[in-house]
Amino acid sequence: MTRVALITGTSSGIGLAAAVQSAKAGYRTVATLRDVSRAGKLRAAAAEAGVELDIRALDVTEDPSTVVASVLADYGRIDVLVNNAGAGHVGTVEQDSVENFRKTMEVNFFGVVQLTKLVMPALRATGGRLITVTSVGGIVGQPFNEAYCAAKFAVEGMMESLAPLAAGHGVKVSVIEPGAVATEFVNNVGIDMESAIEAAGPYGDQFRTYVTRTMQSFSSAQTPDEVAAVILKTMTDESPAFRIQTSQWAEGFTGLKLADQDGSAVQKLTGGWVA
Repeated sequence: MTRVALITGTSSGIGLAAAVQSAKAGYRTVATLRDVSRAGKLRAAAAEAGVELDIRALDVTEDPSTVVASVLADYGRIDVLVNNAGAGHVGTVEQDSVENFRKTMEVNFFGVVQLTKLVMPALRATGGRLITVTSVGGIVGQPFNEAYCAAKFAVEGMMESLAPLAAGHGVKVSVIEPGAVATEFVNNVGIDMESAIEAAGPYGDQFRTYVTRTMQSFSSAQTPDEVAAVILKTMTDESPAFRIQTSQWAEGFTGLKLADQDGSAVQKLTGGWVA
């Protein structure tokens, strides 16, 4: 029987590439996105690759039960869930609003929670894969990313806690940790530089330094296809690791944190980003 993959956040970038690669690998791929009117790039990429996608609307901040039920009604199974939908947010807590923190948590954390909760019974039935795209920001806290990193830390903590329980029922859980990726994600953060510097108040000079350094890092970013290839490998490997970085740079960056017992190495590194 054809395996079924449900992937969120497929309008562009990593999600789009993962949906196309999944379909090329033979999965019946349900590619979801918040607004199907924005599916033009996705449809074009599928056509170019010569594959068929089942494209459906799904806003992960709303109740996904109807979508999950319809997928199960149509196909009778879900073998893979790829939690990819997410949104960036830049700001620092003193100058930011609590509401922005809540919104960032809703899309990046609670969206993952509620979809995972709904799909887990189907994954137990198939001995499936639960794959969540987090970030190196789910391991290493980064200046002006308090809300985003908090959400990704929460996702990693949830999945790390769930993994041994799920494994006892045949479900393999993995988190994918990209570094810089050349996607529309960066643009979606929505930074107006001068306005953002003004809004940063006493942190304005540090913010300018941070943005300059960050945009330089994207000059050598991975492509969405490269990250999607890692996701596909995780979907198909017999025994995928729990924590998977998508590049040598990401391996080194997260490795620094995982070996940094007192936190000084990370503080020294990231402190240099805003000095």
